[in-house]
Amino acid sequence: MKATAIAHTNIALIKYWGKRDENLILPANSSLSITLDKFYTETSVEWMEDAKNDLFSLNGQIKQDAKVAQFLKILRAELDIPYFAKIDSVNHVPTAAGLASSASAFAALAVAGSAALGRQDDLANLSRLARRGSGSAARSLFGGLSIWEKGSRLDGLDSYAVPFNSPLTEKMAVVVAVVSDAEKAVSSRDGMKSTVLTSPFFHDWIQTAEEDLRNIKSAFLSGKFVEVGEILEHNAMKMHATTLGAKPPFTYFSPASLTVMDEVRKLRDEGIPAYFTMDAGPNVKIICLRENEKMVASRMEKLVKDVYICHAGEGAKVIQVD
Repeated sequence: MKATAIAHTNIALIKYWGKRDENLILPANSSLSITLDKFYTETSVEWMEDAKNDLFSLNGQIKQDAKVAQFLKILRAELDIPYFAKIDSVNHVPTAAGLASSASAFAALAVAGSAALGRQDDLANLSRLARRGSGSAARSLFGGLSIWEKGSRLDGLDSYAVPFNSPLTEKMAVVVAVVSDAEKAVSSRDGMKSTVLTSPFFHDWIQTAEEDLRNIKSAFLSGKFVEVGEILEHNAMKMHATTLGAKPPFTYFSPASLTVMDEVRKLRDEGIPAYFTMDAGPNVKIICLRENEKMVASRMEKLVKDVYICHAGEGAKVIQVD
């Protein structure tokens, strides 16, 4: 049987930065994200009884991908199946937009892999599975806002994402300002590991990140957008501060990133509530209200090459079973 699933990318508003277990991809802190409507991965999986190895294609080209190969081993073990798989995956994500497609890719692969066996796995279990491919993939199982619980168990069974509802979800927009398509000098994975091992700021980051999550949940439930924005912006800057304390120090900021941030601050001075966040890369995401999204995008278009307006997207789902 063959199954096809889609899953969307997500942007963390309270960041995941640091693992308590590298092998199981267990986070040091819980995180909160919003799934985006415009960017997604579509993946088909077919388990083949007579195949001698897995076959993976991305955007129509055969690929050798160590992370995918390792994830398929995990899927076989977790789903108790001995067969190899044929995987066809297409990323509907702009090249180098700073919208890591690994979250949508592994979420779609987990959902399609399960459905191709005729299973009816619940979202919590699929979120745990997706996490083993890419931590942030745990959150792409859900639409809108979701929280990836760090859990406390050593086996990771209590570390998965859950949906989070807020009256603000349908009122918000995410404007993505792509400031650079250059390859990062420090990968997300390496940067995170270096920070955990060497930054004296990491301990305080973990403590304040948990506090930020509690506070932003309260603000979301109360519909206080300005408070939400202030918390998510400060959270992002604290995450990036840990990299400056690493040994050797590094940063994902570029001069263009700083220019965009300054423009967002100018918008606030003009009475437009807009707030920036950045992941492990130079591209900036601006959180604003939908009523102001075109104005915010117009200001960003004067500074950077590519700008995308996104809204809350839907959760991962199976779209076809043959």
